[in-house]
Amino acid sequence: MNDPARLTLLRFLERVQLRDLDRTRRWIAEEERREAERQRGIEEKPAPPAWLLEQGLNKGSPPVYVHVGGCWNTGTRSKGIDQEQARRALADGVTACSHCRPDRALRMFD
Repeated sequence: MNDPARLTLLRFLERVQLRDLDRTRRWIAEEERREAERQRGIEEKPAPPAWLLEQGLNKGSPPVYVHVGGCWNTGTRSKGIDQEQARRALADGVTACSHCRPDRALRMFD
């Protein structure tokens, strides 16, 4: 004996499952897009500067430290500089960071 109500319920279940599958596939596609975007951001991120100059607290105040790029002790007011600018700043009396020792890295000893 065939029960038409059972067949109707099974078709309903099929539609629900297909809808759920479509939703899951959209979630997967969105997650793949996010991951690709994150990976692209990592690949396109510029290299950190080799040297940093940390500015004083006030806008017009002179620099206070020279750091090797990647130093853990840099302040938020640091900006990237090139090697010649780092040498010049140290020669002009800007203090070398006592943690990363840019003066040693640049072979500028007192």
